[in-house]
Amino acid sequence: MAHKSITMDASGFVLLSDYVPQIIQEIRYHSTYNFIGDRVDGYEEPIALLTKEAARALKDVSNEMFVKGYRLKIFDAYRPAKAVKHFILWGIEDQDVRMKEYFYPDLVKQELFNRGYIAKLSSHSRGSAVDLTLLNMKTGKEIDMGSPFDLFSEKSHPDYRGVTDEQYENRMFLQSAMKRNGFLPLECEWWHFTLEDEPYPDTYFEFPVAKDSL
Repeated sequence: MAHKSITMDASGFVLLSDYVPQIIQEIRYHSTYNFIGDRVDGYEEPIALLTKEAARALKDVSNEMFVKGYRLKIFDAYRPAKAVKHFILWGIEDQDVRMKEYFYPDLVKQELFNRGYIAKLSSHSRGSAVDLTLLNMKTGKEIDMGSPFDLFSEKSHPDYRGVTDEQYENRMFLQSAMKRNGFLPLECEWWHFTLEDEPYPDTYFEFPVAKDSL
């Protein structure tokens, strides 16, 4: 197994909105509307940071989608290692289930880790993973994916066929654009993609999500 290192060095990172000005950002872990119900440690500003390589690839996705009438809506990008620690500590705290009905209605908290919905080491902390959806510019709304972001359920698996044909096609529309531009999907979340040729495959970053980090 390759050695995993943790660093504060943000020199390979960029502000995603500098590379892809037409993105919409709804950074959920900076808000209280997430599965924990609090702002998550390390999210000092509601912005998306990514490695230069992932930002360049996402720019290609964005250009392709923009021509078709869609914008990328980003829920999360780089996630500091301390945010993942916050998730793990929350997982140990049995009593706090205030967001259960919205994000994990059918599962016990501990199952979120056992089933891979929340990783103890997140690909997001390597800086080349992104959680996103598409916004239809004609309607001004997100396209219907059949389940909301961060719903920890079988319904969120990209290939889940209990959704309508249209919802399934929407998932595949996003997935095929991401794959064409070098991203790999995740089998349990339709919104999550990691750059296949990620520049820091064994490095996890700790600097906060803030412009000052760059």
